[in-house]
Amino acid sequence: MNRGGSSPSAAANYLLCTNCRKVLRKDKRIRVSQPLTRGPSAFIPEKEVVQANTVDERTNFLVEEYSTSGRLDNITQVMSLHTQYLESFLRSQFYMLRMDGPLPLPYRHYIAIMAAARHQCSYLINMHVDEFLKTGGIAEWLNGLEYVPQRLKNLNEINKLLAHRPWLITKEHIQKLVKTGENNWSLPELVHAVVLLAHYHALASFVFGSGINPERDPEISNGFTLISVNNFCVCDLANDNNIENASLSGGNFGIVDSLSELEALMERMKRLQEETEDEEASQEEMSTRFEKEKKESLFVVSGDTFHSFPHSDFEDDMIITSDVSRYIEDPGFGYEDFARRGEEHLPTFRAQDYTWENHGFSLVNRLYSDIGHLLDEKFRMVYNLTYNTMATHEDVDTTMLRRALFNYVHCMFGIRYDDYDYGEVNQLLERSLKVYIKTVTCYPERTTKRMYDSYWRQFKHSEKVHVNLLLMEARMQAELLYALRAITRHLT
Repeated sequence: MNRGGSSPSAAANYLLCTNCRKVLRKDKRIRVSQPLTRGPSAFIPEKEVVQANTVDERTNFLVEEYSTSGRLDNITQVMSLHTQYLESFLRSQFYMLRMDGPLPLPYRHYIAIMAAARHQCSYLINMHVDEFLKTGGIAEWLNGLEYVPQRLKNLNEINKLLAHRPWLITKEHIQKLVKTGENNWSLPELVHAVVLLAHYHALASFVFGSGINPERDPEISNGFTLISVNNFCVCDLANDNNIENASLSGGNFGIVDSLSELEALMERMKRLQEETEDEEASQEEMSTRFEKEKKESLFVVSGDTFHSFPHSDFEDDMIITSDVSRYIEDPGFGYEDFARRGEEHLPTFRAQDYTWENHGFSLVNRLYSDIGHLLDEKFRMVYNLTYNTMATHEDVDTTMLRRALFNYVHCMFGIRYDDYDYGEVNQLLERSLKVYIKTVTCYPERTTKRMYDSYWRQFKHSEKVHVNLLLMEARMQAELLYALRAITRHLT
């Protein structure tokens, strides 16, 4: 099956937005990004990524060993800025897609497509459409969910909740899937499916957060027709300042230059370290700080900001395109803040009551053999990965910063660590970084280059990619914790 754009004449089927360079396919209206830059990322200069790849033979070995496509794709190239992590990532992804497991190979790729479609991630959808067909998938299924077996269609609800509001998943959702007669899922199959869904939701965050370009097809590299889609560009809202300016106007953003911004962050880290050694906050105070941070996250890229655009403009340009929406139901369902104003209070997920280390890991390993070990290694790798540098500074202990990034993602998903002082999040994560984190984690398809550029302006691109890896893994772990807790409750 040929994808659109596999021959020079196919270029006539595309329109290219002059504002954000997103490509709209005339017939299917699928939205894919036309690279603004050469290379694997629209956000990172090509030479920085290429240098890393030429120096590192290990990356080429890993691709030969663990890549399902057999080529050095753009995701792998950007991740190769952190080869240690890349190995953990590729090994676990290869295991869930290719090694012995409860699900047939085509199912695995179709589930990846369903997961990526929740965020309209055409990059991952196209990749797995190819893989689905290569592994013997039935081409008719690619016409949409009405063509797939009922048991696959039954994953819709858990796909939707995991992607956008995982705290709503209950044991009833699990029971419905494992007790539906001839279309039921065994628990090992369901765990395999949940791992795939969480992996590809989180990977969509990495794709958008790192500005991953589509894989280049040399035959049509210059064959796009330029059009102006609208007075402002709804493709990534790049022509409107509401989102970012409203969010970045708070605090000192833009007043201090980027160098003193870096020094100020270093100073705050040092002060926090000294305060921690001097005195510990009470449990009550820690709880109050978590609630405060949770509520404050409401005002970071609030939903109201996005709704300030004329609604008809969005509908005209089909933000959810037909090529993507065929793989999902309820396309309008999205992230809503865990701590929404005026809503019934949802109980906080106390991390100590259900941890990955003590509960999730053993359950996954029991039902889906070695994947628990591979995921555990990947989580530990990204959390502990450090080069002891911050921009131009060396011999820096960045533990505090990595923990703040990871825990802030979990905070937005309602997960609280009793032994963590959430006051640190406010001290260490500037407003523009919080905007970026929330966007990449909760609505990655809205990420713009301006958001990426706006935080940590003195830091290296490899350090920002490290941030994206942390956000991706924190998000995946949060989704897994909610799903696995529901499975545990179903079993008890």
